[in-house]
Amino acid sequence: MAVSYRKLWHVLLDKNMKKKDLKEAAKLTGYAMNQLNKNEAIMTDVLGRICCALDCKVEDIMEFIPDEDE
Repeated sequence: MAVSYRKLWHVLLDKNMKKKDLKEAAKLTGYAMNQLNKNEAIMTDVLGRICCALDCKVEDIMEFIPDEDE
C-alpha cells in the first residue's frame, strides 16, 4: 500500500501557501519535506504538526493507495 500527499498540495493551493511556507509553519525538516515530495511514509508527529499548522485533519492531507494486486 502506497501513501499519497496529493491532497496536501491541494490544501496548500487553497490556502495560498507554498511548500516553504508549510515547512516554516509546521517546523518541518528538509528531510521531512523530501519524504512528502516523494510520497514516502512520515512520522505521525510530523503529520500532527502539519495538521495543526493548516488547521485540518489527517484525511484532508493524505490518503492510502492500495497496490494494484490487492
